[in-house]
Amino acid sequence: MGLLARISTVFKAKINKVLDQMENPHETLDYSYEKQVELLQKVRRNITNVAASKKRLELQVVKLKSDLNKLDGQAKEALRQGREDLARLALERKVQIEQQIQDLEQQVADLNKEQEKLTQVENRLRAKVEAFRTKKEVIKARYSASEAQVKIGEAMTGLSEELADVGMAIERAERRTEEMQARASAIDELIASGVLEEPLGEKDPVEAELKKMQAAGRVEDELSRLKKEVSEG
Repeated sequence: MGLLARISTVFKAKINKVLDQMENPHETLDYSYEKQVELLQKVRRNITNVAASKKRLELQVVKLKSDLNKLDGQAKEALRQGREDLARLALERKVQIEQQIQDLEQQVADLNKEQEKLTQVENRLRAKVEAFRTKKEVIKARYSASEAQVKIGEAMTGLSEELADVGMAIERAERRTEEMQARASAIDELIASGVLEEPLGEKDPVEAELKKMQAAGRVEDELSRLKKEVSEG
């Protein structure tokens, strides 16, 4: 087993050496930057989708509110014509629409909060991406300068290939550590923002029945009010 372990160690060392030689630091940094930009664009698309959904709900609320006035007028006209049954039907529809408006307005408020959270995430992530872009260019410039110095030094002093490999391995490890830190930081920002989709739960049957009773009471109140207005008119 000792011989096999030594063979495995030598094999891994050779593989790492090949990877170090093949890996282009400039390409690695650019790739990491592109991934962060893609993440930022995804957050921006989510903000746009939330804003569009909120706008659609707001338009529905406007339409339903216009229907309320129409139904109120229809109920009055039905009472004038002696059709209390039609008046009651119109008022029942009015109460239903009022409940729909209330539910839609709550959804609009929830979407507005979601949009604000996503916007905060987008602002922080954009700052992170911009900082990484600046740092990336600095690291690339430093690497190019260091690479040139190493080549000149090797040509002048005859440094062995083994020593060059050691320097490259250390630099590669440092670079990967920085990239992992940047990725972890971006993920932490998204987690800390609380941007999560919550599943819709089933409605409480007791609460639904209470709302139904309240709606029936409101219908009677509206009917009494309209009767009074019609009789006074």
